[in-house]
Parts: sequence; C-alpha cells; structure tokens
Amino acid sequence: MIEDTDIFVSGGGIAGLVAAAAFGQAGFSVVLADPAPPPETMEAEGSDLRSTAYLQPSRDLMDAAALWPALEAHATPLEVLRVIDTTGWPPVERARRDFRADDLSDRPFGWNLPNWLTRKVLAETIADLPNVRLCLGTGFRTLLARESEALVTLTDGTRLRARLVVGADGRTSPVREAAGIASTRTGYGQRAFALAALHEHPHENISTEIYNRGGAFTLVPMPDVDGTPCSAVVWMNDGPEAARLDALDADGFDAHMTERSLGLLGRLTTTGPRRLWPVITQTADRLTARRTALIAEAAHVLPPIGAQGLNTSLQDIAALVRLAAGDPAHLGEAPMLDAYSRQRSADIHLRAKVIDLFNRVCKSDAPPVQALRLAGLKAVHDIAPIRRAVMQAGLGRQAT
Repeated sequence: MIEDTDIFVSGGGIAGLVAAAAFGQAGFSVVLADPAPPPETMEAEGSDLRSTAYLQPSRDLMDAAALWPALEAHATPLEVLRVIDTTGWPPVERARRDFRADDLSDRPFGWNLPNWLTRKVLAETIADLPNVRLCLGTGFRTLLARESEALVTLTDGTRLRARLVVGADGRTSPVREAAGIASTRTGYGQRAFALAALHEHPHENISTEIYNRGGAFTLVPMPDVDGTPCSAVVWMNDGPEAARLDALDADGFDAHMTERSLGLLGRLTTTGPRRLWPVITQTADRLTARRTALIAEAAHVLPPIGAQGLNTSLQDIAALVRLAAGDPAHLGEAPMLDAYSRQRSADIHLRAKVIDLFNRVCKSDAPPVQALRLAGLKAVHDIAPIRRAVMQAGLGRQAT
C-alpha cells in the first residue's frame, strides 16, 4: 500500500521540523521521517549542545508557522553584538566594538535558544498539527523520482507517493545522495567546542565574539540556571589544540576557557557535557533534482560565525514555502524548483565565500593578517553607513 502526501521531509532536526510545520500551516499534507527522535535532556546521547540566535527574519518565519509561542519562554534576546580583537597568549585585547540592535530598529538582533531544547519543543508542538505526520525513529531508505511524483520508501517499509521531497537530512544527506547531487567540501583543520557555561557576572543580553589564533570564541546569552548567569559557548581551535584541550580535566579546561574569554564574565564553569565537531564549509553542487529540493545542511554547511548557519537554512525554508503556497497546483514541478534554485543559490554561495574568508582571517596568527582583521573591524563599525549595511546583510535583509 502506498500513502499519498503532498510533501515528504527527510530529516527531523530543527530545519526539517520548521519546514514541516510551515508547509502544514500553508495547507499541505506532510510526512517527516528521522531515524533519531529528539533527545529529552541536554545530557542525552546525541544531543546538540550548540545554540542558535534566531535573527529577525527567522523569528518572522517561526511566527508564521505558529511555532514561536512554544519557544518564546526559553529564548534570550540579543541586544548587542560585541566583537573583540585580541592577539598573543594569554590574549591581549587590541580593540572592541559594539554593534547595537537599536541602531536598526526597536527589536533585538535575535533570540538565542539551545538547539537540543528547540528540537524537543518543536517536535512536541508539531505533533498536534492535523496534516503533519512525524515518523521519528524511522529513516529514509530509497527515492524514485518521476515527472509527476516521487516514490519514497522508509526504513520501516512504509511507501509514500509525494509531489515534493525535501532533503533536510544533514551534511551527509541520504536524499542528496539518492538524487545524485554531489557536494564540495572545504576543511580548515579546525574543530569547535559547543557547551554551556555558568559565569559570575550577568551577560546583559550581549553576545560576544573574541578573535584570536585558531578561530572565534563566542559567548551567547542563555537563561539563568538556578539563579546563576549562563551562556552558550562555541570555541574554535586548530585541530591539535582542540585535542589537547579536550584531554584536560574539568578544572583545567574551565581555567583555559576563562582565560580565552578574557575573564569578561568572571570565571566560566562548564555545565553539562561538551561536544567537539569539525569546522567545514560544504555546499551542494545543485539545490534541486527531479521532484526534490535540498535545504539546510543538506544544501550548505558553514563555519559557526555570525549566526549564519541555521538562519540561512530558515531562509531556504521561507523561499520554498513561499513558492509552494504561491502555486500549490504545481508543487514540486520543474518551474517551481528552478525558481527556488535561482532565489537561493546566489545567496548561499556568497555567504559561504564571505564566511570562508572571514574564518581564515579570524584564525590566522600571522601579523599581517591580524593587522588586516583589526583594520577591518574598525572600518566596518566606525563608518555608520557601512556598519548598518553589514548588520542588515547579517540579518539576511538588504540595506535600506
């Protein structure tokens, strides 16, 4: 027996769940499958300890999909992005600049949420949508795409007939592979820690990026934990240094992390587990194939800089849902997929190139490159029209 659905989504991470909800709210029937159900706690095996700052356009998409009310109580607004350039070890501050949200509007830049919790809350919320069926614990197995339909088989033997298949199944995307789409990968020899840290001083809704050799060290505000201030930490290092740090005991790791943070928030203390993962740039060579569209990390993986990764993924979803809702009779047909590719390809490749270059500059300990980094920070911040244009671009909007 074959089950008919408008849309099949492979991947139940944050992007896949948001896509399923957004398509469902637009009136389409959706089946979503993922072999790994969302973890129930931060400590659970496989939980994603990264956090995401949902920038203004992403918040708008979550509102339209009726998802934000369930998330809002867990979100911390980001009012200021503080960028600090340092050199040497122990790091010495050379310059700091604050980029303020009220320079653009009366809204925060974004709202920060832990990824593991977001995925859990989204799955619970979407389970109540009448035209979305979640198959969590079941994976994608095969795809046969025809001109008029796509036939999908899941790992439990379920067979689906869909008008559109959405690959939201990560950097090793099985849907991308089944569709015959290659990808291009760039490695940097870096690895990034993701963890939550308690600290002595309040973060005051300021997200801080500190540049030094090996890459950026980022503190992103989180809700207090039992009355103690807390921030999410993303800490990039060259591979050998990351391995050395990972081998330290808890006190040694926390002491080094505090030193890397310049002690801005007092002593940092890891709370919960920490994860370490490779930093890469990866882009799919195409975003579409017959009856198939790629979004999120199936389409692009970016280094964790400037909250661009998942926010770029949510822009993919917004574009795809807009096209589908604008012409539902031709869902998944070649003209719609061509339009999606035109709308998203240039932006994805531009962001990938800019962040690739920015990461290379940020991680370098070569004095000429560090001098360029310092001069660039001052120029971007201190010239008001450039500052506002860069902030608008970072939000995913054109400067006005």
